Amino acid sequence: MAATHDADTEGITRRKSLATLAGAGALALAGCTQSTGDGGDGGSDGSDGGSDSLSGSINIAGSSTVFPLMSAIAEDFAEDHPDVSIDISSTGSGGGFSNFFCVGETDFNNASRPIKPEEEQLCSDNGVEYVELIAATDALTVVVNPEADWIDSLTTEELATIWEADAVETWDEVRDEFPNEEIERFGAADTSGTYDYFIEAILGERGHTSDYQATEQDNTIAQGVSGSEYAIGYFGFSYYYQNPDQLKALGIDDGDGPVEPSLETASNGEYTPLSRPLFTYPSISSLGNEHVAEFARYFVEQTTNEDLVAGDVGYVPATEEIQEEQMQTLEDAIEQAQG
Repeated sequence: MAATHDADTEGITRRKSLATLAGAGALALAGCTQSTGDGGDGGSDGSDGGSDSLSGSINIAGSSTVFPLMSAIAEDFAEDHPDVSIDISSTGSGGGFSNFFCVGETDFNNASRPIKPEEEQLCSDNGVEYVELIAATDALTVVVNPEADWIDSLTTEELATIWEADAVETWDEVRDEFPNEEIERFGAADTSGTYDYFIEAILGERGHTSDYQATEQDNTIAQGVSGSEYAIGYFGFSYYYQNPDQLKALGIDDGDGPVEPSLETASNGEYTPLSRPLFTYPSISSLGNEHVAEFARYFVEQTTNEDLVAGDVGYVPATEEIQEEQMQTLEDAIEQAQG
């Protein structure tokens, strides 16, 4: 996959590309040489350790929220290292940990929440060691149809009544002045870190309704909400950022008045409680392969790239301080892996 580098069109082209990729839920980047392998250790057998001759495969699964950021960074990396093939799948944070990463089948797992204790145990049972890296900050976004001119914001309590296990059925049950129309819900599947975080931040012990269309493909949520005037959905800010004309983002009132999701409000702490860190987890054994280690270094380097992280993808970049801490953590892991 080749990137477009015209100074006037690069951001627009990248955004369209990421929106398309998000709908597909998978990305494969390969240069002139396609390596084969099962992905557990990156499938490398052709690297001599020099950055100009890196080769091998990198397999990544996990969060649909982190997917567009990882895809953009992988695309740029592949341009400089055409003999490294990178396969990225959007499986959900939990689906990635349980089905791929913690059983040794992938080199990285993207996550929109920290790894859970039971996932840590599964990794340990399978001898998979890892390191946690912060990728960016997200403003988890609640969206409705742009034709819904009767709603601009919700309180966290109103949001909970829509999504809790014993959820209301019509909009006027949420607020009297809302229409007497059935609520159509589109949201993250229960294998998603976004699903987990939404429960943690909004629902708690009230649980999550099963009366909704669940998916790991965030563009499916965007399409569902854009197609129904009385629909509501939630996902990472990047997917609203890619579809600003097809969706309407709601302000969230956590007690001090409605705050709309944006890069600024996520960065300055005003957008509560739905602002959250995003992560990627490289396998330490995979970091023993030079092409995997170099990609991990490149990923951390790009986390402060405002044009890419904020401009192209729609997340808040890491600070220089956080990047330095993450790079030291990564280098320690690489040293452990490579001796």
